[in-house]
Amino acid sequence: MSEPVYRIVQFGLGPIGQELVRLAIERRSYKIVGAIDIDPAKVGRDVGELIGLGRPIGVVVRADAEATLAETRPDCVLHATGSYLDRVFPQLELAVRMGCNVVSTCEELVFPAAGHPDLAARLNALARERGVTVLGTGVNPGYVMDTLPLFFSGVAQAVTAVRVERIQNASTRRKPLQEKIGSGKTVEEFQQLVAAGTVRHVGLRESAYLLAAGLGWTIEHYEERIEPVLAERRIMTQYFTVEPGRVCGVDQLGRAFVAGEERITLHLRMYLDADPAYDRVRLEGPTSLELVIPGGLQGDRATTAIALNAVPRVVEHAPGLVTMVDLPLVTARH
Repeated sequence: MSEPVYRIVQFGLGPIGQELVRLAIERRSYKIVGAIDIDPAKVGRDVGELIGLGRPIGVVVRADAEATLAETRPDCVLHATGSYLDRVFPQLELAVRMGCNVVSTCEELVFPAAGHPDLAARLNALARERGVTVLGTGVNPGYVMDTLPLFFSGVAQAVTAVRVERIQNASTRRKPLQEKIGSGKTVEEFQQLVAAGTVRHVGLRESAYLLAAGLGWTIEHYEERIEPVLAERRIMTQYFTVEPGRVCGVDQLGRAFVAGEERITLHLRMYLDADPAYDRVRLEGPTSLELVIPGGLQGDRATTAIALNAVPRVVEHAPGLVTMVDLPLVTARH
């Protein structure tokens, strides 16, 4: 019996979307049948040319999402256009109305009830009505600060608290991310952008609520703080030159309180030239457990991998809006 080949439409062709296409082309279990983006510089171009493949693949980028989905009828839409659910909701709603399963890298979709319970309910009802499944995932949120600790907790006799620390070298990441952490800004500019909500990592809250849901906890209070990391020397990346004393990243802390105690602590430091970089998960309990990934997971590559690898699980799952906790174990596919 031959293995299934999942027909994919890529919705959004920024750095993550383009990397998703490259990865899908390399795998025999997936076939790109459509591509959607509104950027005039991308519309009308063959996807193979756009991503630097060196050959056309016979799929042209189109701006008309509805027509593309209607003509291609994909098994799944890979969606990568934004971090905030309220801004991308019309795109997700369209894909679901067209009868498409969706895997999205929208951070707030990883546990949408945390910030947008009404939108989550609407999307869930529509997905069930149309008989499709919708998932938000990525490396963070979606894996290293939530799904991985939950999987790790399977060998714990009991868990009383979860502490996750992630130190990420942002110099190896895409330009939009280096912008999002405030690279090159003054402290005053950084603080203004934080207040405006344009400089921050999106997803700590969603990871905390996903963790709590997986462990059967109810969060009574959640709080978060964001501070700048300052360069101690000149730092040069492909996109930025940051002078000493200027901002080179973010130090972000999320804290969730359960039964009056801080039971979930998520500490993210994402900055240029971070060294050493690592991911650390600590489960506290009668016998505490610790897992450390030296070097840490490279965010862009890990995000595209888990999004693509989740496609078979999503296609096979019962209809509705789901989280990573709801799915069977996501594994790599050829």
